[in-house]
Amino acid sequence: MPAPPPPPPASLTPAGGGRQWWKHRLSPTVARDRCYTRSFRSAGLRPAAIPLPDGAVVHLWLPPPAADPARPLHPVLLLHGFGAQATWQWAPFLRPLLAAGLAPYVPDLVFFGASSSAAADRSPVYQAACVAAAMAALPGAPQRYAVVGVSYGGFVAYHLAHAFPAAVERLVLVAAGVCLEEADLAAGLFAVEDIAEAASLLLPQRPEDLRRLVGLTFCRPPRFMPSCFIRDYIRVMCTENVKEKKELLYALINGRKLSDLPKINQQTLIIWGEQDRVFPLELGLRLKRHLGDTSELVIVKNAGHAINREKPAELCRLIKNYIVDDPSVKYRDDRKGSWKNVIKRFVGSSLRKVDSSRPLL
Repeated sequence: MPAPPPPPPASLTPAGGGRQWWKHRLSPTVARDRCYTRSFRSAGLRPAAIPLPDGAVVHLWLPPPAADPARPLHPVLLLHGFGAQATWQWAPFLRPLLAAGLAPYVPDLVFFGASSSAAADRSPVYQAACVAAAMAALPGAPQRYAVVGVSYGGFVAYHLAHAFPAAVERLVLVAAGVCLEEADLAAGLFAVEDIAEAASLLLPQRPEDLRRLVGLTFCRPPRFMPSCFIRDYIRVMCTENVKEKKELLYALINGRKLSDLPKINQQTLIIWGEQDRVFPLELGLRLKRHLGDTSELVIVKNAGHAINREKPAELCRLIKNYIVDDPSVKYRDDRKGSWKNVIKRFVGSSLRKVDSSRPLL
């Protein structure tokens, strides 16, 4: 049986020590975090903490029961990216997905939110194994489910599909650079030159780092970002498990080669922002070539890496259509022409220096 969810951190409760509690009580980031949690609860989702045999604990939000038992909801596993825990990334999507007949299972990946592990393994393969074990441990767990992974969650989703093909029936990968190689850093494909710089960017500890990250992540970054709000966000969201998250990044990138990436057989929808400067579109095209005819690529116009923030309605529609509607439907991007025309511009081209101040295309 799932264990009850863990209590809030001591620093967020009156017993946690006076002054620190009042600081969090007045925090706009904590207020937003509570709003996202209320969104999950109001949509009918229930939290659970799933203990695993190796001592890891996976915090997981469970879907509400189907209103009509004769029409069961289609299970879908939603995996968040590196910059957020589950509630922050998926709160806006819950009600539309439920209305479309989907039953969302939403975990916090290990070292995010309330999920934890004492194991030394930091690979996305281990993350995938933890998620699969947590799903299998649920009473009445679905035998098969679709998986949607955003960015880092897409790496985990890919390995989940490879290691557990009987469980994963189809896949949606959103801005997930699973085809990147460590050599791409030195070749200038990214806005960072090495793993250490990537870690400082993705785990910002200074306001200037967070501003740079937002500038790279959004196609149209917000113009007004008060320093007091930025510092509050860093204090609340970016200071836990920093060492472990850096290790996750090193395990993800260090020595990575495309030739080592296994192929998966599930039908896969690849969604990419046209102006993604975190994982440039070239990686989406590379992934399409790697998977071949079992995949479809959709390129979303006027969107960067934060496609779930900039185009939530369109992303939700694409997910719903691919999982619920006729799977034989072929997808096209919303730009003039198809993705095949874009691929022609890249096939045979060598990696080149990308100006991080402007989009790739």
